[in-house]
Amino acid sequence: MKKILSLLFVLTCIAGGVFAQDRIVRTDGTRIEAEVLEISPETVRYKRYSNPNGPTYVLPVSEVRRIVYPNGETDLFGETSAGRSSAGFTGAPVESAAAPSANLAGTAQSDEPAQTEPHTSEMRVLRTYAVGDWYECGRVRGVVCSLTEDKLHGLILSVDEIYLPWSTLRRSGLRAAGADDTSDGEVNMRAVERHIEENGLTWADFPAFEWCRARGEGWYLPAIDELLQICANYNGGLRIASDRETRRRFNAALRENGGERMDRLVFYYSSTERDARSALCTHTSPEPPYVRAIPKSDRFLVRAVHKF
Repeated sequence: MKKILSLLFVLTCIAGGVFAQDRIVRTDGTRIEAEVLEISPETVRYKRYSNPNGPTYVLPVSEVRRIVYPNGETDLFGETSAGRSSAGFTGAPVESAAAPSANLAGTAQSDEPAQTEPHTSEMRVLRTYAVGDWYECGRVRGVVCSLTEDKLHGLILSVDEIYLPWSTLRRSGLRAAGADDTSDGEVNMRAVERHIEENGLTWADFPAFEWCRARGEGWYLPAIDELLQICANYNGGLRIASDRETRRRFNAALRENGGERMDRLVFYYSSTERDARSALCTHTSPEPPYVRAIPKSDRFLVRAVHKF
């Protein structure tokens, strides 16, 4: 009898959702078993149910059809409220617990009726990120590697990397490209573009830049200060006190999305040049020196970044 009661208890718990998880159904029919963390008018942040200690993923709301919660409630996105199984909002697709604190804890609650709690961006923008989060919005996808102070914006890093020279120009064509900005790689990308146009060159003469540019609009080779911050964040925020867990989480997000882990033994190119012959680079290791100038024709690692 005790065994039967125990079995009934377990079945009741499962039916009641004690061991259940949120289910995200994407517009293409793909289902994701997840723990939903935050939902804003633009994005849904979640962890995979099978890896609760892994990276946080970000989906644009436009790619979500519905979310089914363990208690049976369903939130629909981009559909009329008549099809919802729980009272909810109409208009812009948003699904979130009424209290941000409950949502941040990963628990789902039903939305309040629209007439008593209208949905506004001011009330429901919960887009905060952490280094190592997975970011995906349309075709822009990568690992969050740097953040603004409010943690709403920052940089994402490409999942792949490649060995390339900064430039292939030899002695006769060597001259500074004007890519001397230390804080914004987009400025250096524009400088290289002007240099190409003014001197009858091509992007193929600047392989590191060409590779980043080929990824699509908004991708660029980071400036040296951006790259230094990325490498510091990769180590937990400080070079002198390396955080293995942060590195593990960061690399897990890269590998789980078809990418390659960061290399701690090889230099990464920045878009910042020192002079006509050399460009600045850095590495992810905690040991100094952190910045070196190397010949532009040498082949070192390249990663692209994109602002969000």
